[in-house]
Amino acid sequence: MSMIEIEQVSKWYGQFAVLTDCTTHVNKGEVVVVCGPSGSGKSTLIRCVNGLEPIQQGTILVNGMTLTDPKTNLSKLRSHVGMVFQNFELFPHLSVFDNLTIGQIKVLGRSKDEAAARGLKMLERVGLKAQAEKYPGALSGGQQQRVAIARALAMDPICMLFDEPTSALDPEMVTEVLDVMVELATEGMTMMCVTHEMGFARKVADRVIFMDHGRIVEDAAKDDFFGTPRSERAQLFLSKILHH
Repeated sequence: MSMIEIEQVSKWYGQFAVLTDCTTHVNKGEVVVVCGPSGSGKSTLIRCVNGLEPIQQGTILVNGMTLTDPKTNLSKLRSHVGMVFQNFELFPHLSVFDNLTIGQIKVLGRSKDEAAARGLKMLERVGLKAQAEKYPGALSGGQQQRVAIARALAMDPICMLFDEPTSALDPEMVTEVLDVMVELATEGMTMMCVTHEMGFARKVADRVIFMDHGRIVEDAAKDDFFGTPRSERAQLFLSKILHH
């Protein structure tokens, strides 16, 4: 069953086509990695999936709900779709604990006690329960990103979207974030991840989508993609990225 369906999606900024006729899907429990050179439209595509970016053409369905339908309650839908950004997007003036509980209370209507229990459980899951009373600025980048993942998980998402979650991190912090993502994947979380971390893709992805100039050039099973990509563009991309 498809959790995310993207059908013939196109998007423009003025005259510039940032996405052109993109069609793909993510099944329930599947991990799909989206990769490609800078400016290929990867982040835009994933931001369209939860309505952060409007589309001009095509349809996107998440768990059977059409994003482009005016009757769809976008904020309600977003509350079920976990989103982890490149730059963490934590509230700097709130403690880690409050970052994890505020959305549960305000959006999901949970009691403070319920939100606290869920928030602490998710912090423990990412190995940061001891940091609950600290403010984001006192944490390393890797810890902040793990808090961001815990915050998304505290909302009981039906799927998770990751937009280059490790690209703002120092290399030694990347592993601690990827380890949490690998764990999520092995537990069966539906995930769509924009990332350059090909080791992560090889380890947990079911499929790899390769984009270039706003188009989906390849959409293949992981082994096929890393074996012999069909397009020359993907072969060139992999030859550069896998040598390092």
